[in-house]
Amino acid sequence: MSTVASRVAAKRKGLNPAAKRWIWVGLVIVLLLAMFFSTKIVPAGSGAAQGPAAFNAADYGKKQFPKQQAFIDKNAVDAATLAAAVQKDPTTAAQKYGKSSDGATYVIPVKFTGVVGQIPADGYTPITVPGLPPEVKIGLQLGPAINGTDLRDVTGDITLNNFENQIQLQDAGAAINDQLKAELKSVNAQSLTGKTIQVYGAFTLINPQQWNVTPSRITVEK
Repeated sequence: MSTVASRVAAKRKGLNPAAKRWIWVGLVIVLLLAMFFSTKIVPAGSGAAQGPAAFNAADYGKKQFPKQQAFIDKNAVDAATLAAAVQKDPTTAAQKYGKSSDGATYVIPVKFTGVVGQIPADGYTPITVPGLPPEVKIGLQLGPAINGTDLRDVTGDITLNNFENQIQLQDAGAAINDQLKAELKSVNAQSLTGKTIQVYGAFTLINPQQWNVTPSRITVEK
């Protein structure tokens, strides 16, 4: 019995059984009314009834890719500057210029101008970049397949916390890469052998002497 009900019952001890019965009926009615008015009725077919909209990876990629490009444009470090820092201390260089979502590996935004080598059927295309130490090699993803999550992870802001599950996180990375494929088609990437290009992109620093870069923006100079 609730405190309110006990007090009411105590005050009505002198009442006859019929009166007490009506008091209890009244209390029950008040309780039912309170429950009714505190219940939110959601019409069938309304947005609230359907729940949150399903994750659309393609739409996400279209919206997010320009943001990733803008971040790289603003934060990219010149390849020669980065190479000198990496040669001195790879860990310090990675922490200074890169972002990490796991505290172990770092994705670094980078920029350089170089000559495109022979483009393989798949994998990374060699780029000759003046000013780099001879032992430092740069490979560039030019498609048609784009692998990895460097473009997704370069800001350090896109993590599992932004999504409902791991699959959505993976789909987000793939959708960003799909937008890059369209970018590469616009410069006819498969015909760039021998040409000089300016590149903005990102890579995970694993081997200090081999940088496998995923581009975010390519400009053909000649």
